[in-house]
Amino acid sequence: MTTLNFQPDEVLVGLYAQGNNEAFDVLLSRYKDRLYSYINYIVRNDDVAEDIFQETFVKAIITIRQNKYHESGKFYAWLTRIAHNLIIDLFRVENANSVISNDEVEYDIFNNARLADACIENSLVNDQILNDVRNLMNHLPENQRDVVYMRYYKELSFKEIAELTGVSINTALGRMRYAIMNMRRMAEEYNIQLNAI
Repeated sequence: MTTLNFQPDEVLVGLYAQGNNEAFDVLLSRYKDRLYSYINYIVRNDDVAEDIFQETFVKAIITIRQNKYHESGKFYAWLTRIAHNLIIDLFRVENANSVISNDEVEYDIFNNARLADACIENSLVNDQILNDVRNLMNHLPENQRDVVYMRYYKELSFKEIAELTGVSINTALGRMRYAIMNMRRMAEEYNIQLNAI
């Protein structure tokens, strides 16, 4: 791995896209402190910062593995953009959870049959996706299956997962990375669509 430490980001991204996982480990160690500091400066909460940091790298992993990364020479800027978007999403969710009253509105959007039907349809699609994911999870190695279950079904942070499983956060993140890669491969093999319509 020592020779990889001297490679530029773009070379490391290319190597990782070709299956060299050590290349991604170098990228992770190169930017983890700086990226975490950036996120924590904005959200001012260690646990939230840790979750956003880990989600950022999960998104980066998926994008690179799908050969969709095209930010030549700007890897750190790309990572911060992913993190920034996740932070904005978090703030939107927090703002959306505010109480809203529609007492002064003539038209009640909450009693719209079209919206109710769409929600039911989306719910059915999401239920089917979750069932497919559960089936794929059953074919994962136990340590990967546990991380996916704790993260997406128990909604635990990677820090909590690491503590519960007795491994480092980087190991928990690595297991998630391999689990996602394995589930994506199995989904392609069995022609399972894992995206909501």
